[in-house]
Amino acid sequence: MTGVAITFLILSIILVWGGLVASALYLRSRPDPAEYPPGAVDDHREDVAPIEHDT
Repeated sequence: MTGVAITFLILSIILVWGGLVASALYLRSRPDPAEYPPGAVDDHREDVAPIEHDT
């Protein structure tokens, strides 16, 4: 491998793993909120069975 290839390999590894570490730290410092603001009416879509089609 040439010096340029090794340099780009190291840069790409730093970019990928650095992004992973940065996103993990961001999510650790700002987790999902415990409660959400009031909004729309709950329509209970998860309680309804999938649509059945006559075939």
